[in-house]
Amino acid sequence: MDIGVSAALLVLLAPLLLLIAALVKLTSKGPVFYACHWVGQGERPFTGYKFRTMVSNAEAMEAELQDRNEMRGPAFKLTNDPRVTAVGKVLRKYSLDELPQLWSVLIGDLSLVGPRPPRAHEYARFTEFQKQKLAVKPGITCLWQVEGRHRINDYDDWVERDLDYIRRWSLWLDIQILARTAVVVFRGTGA
Repeated sequence: MDIGVSAALLVLLAPLLLLIAALVKLTSKGPVFYACHWVGQGERPFTGYKFRTMVSNAEAMEAELQDRNEMRGPAFKLTNDPRVTAVGKVLRKYSLDELPQLWSVLIGDLSLVGPRPPRAHEYARFTEFQKQKLAVKPGITCLWQVEGRHRINDYDDWVERDLDYIRRWSLWLDIQILARTAVVVFRGTGA
C-alpha cells in the first residue's frame, strides 16, 4: 500500500509540487527543500525532505528560542515561530510542506502511517520509554497528528499515542488515520 499510494500521489501531485517549489524559491533565500536528519525503526538514521518553510538559518536560531519551547521533552514546538516564512505559514497550515516525504515512503524509509520520526538531536535526548516508538517504521502521519497535535505539549503524551498505535495496529486503523489526516489537511488546522 505504501509504495502504490506514494507513487500514485507523487505523479498526481507533480504540478502542485512544482508550484510549491517555485513559490518557496521565489519568496525566500535558501534551498527549496529542508533536509531532515531523522532516526527511524531500530534506531537507523536516514534523511528525509520537506519543503522549506523557515528562513535558511532556522536551525542555528533554534538555540536562541529554546526558552520559548512549548513542548516538554526532547522535541521543539513554538506557536508563531518567528523563523517561519510567509509562504511557509500557508504550507504548514495545510501540511503541504510534508508532501516531499512521499518520496521517503516510496523508497522505504517512511510509511504512510506510523510514529513520526524524531530528529537526530532529539533522539539523543530520548528516555528508554521514548525509544519504544522506534519499534516500527515511522510514518508521515500518526495518531498524534489527528488527535490534537497542537494541544499536546508533553512529548511523553505524544509517545503514549505512538505506543497505542503500535499495540492496536491494523490495516483498518491505518486507513482510518489516513482518512482523518485528509480531514485535518483540508480544514487547514496545521501550524
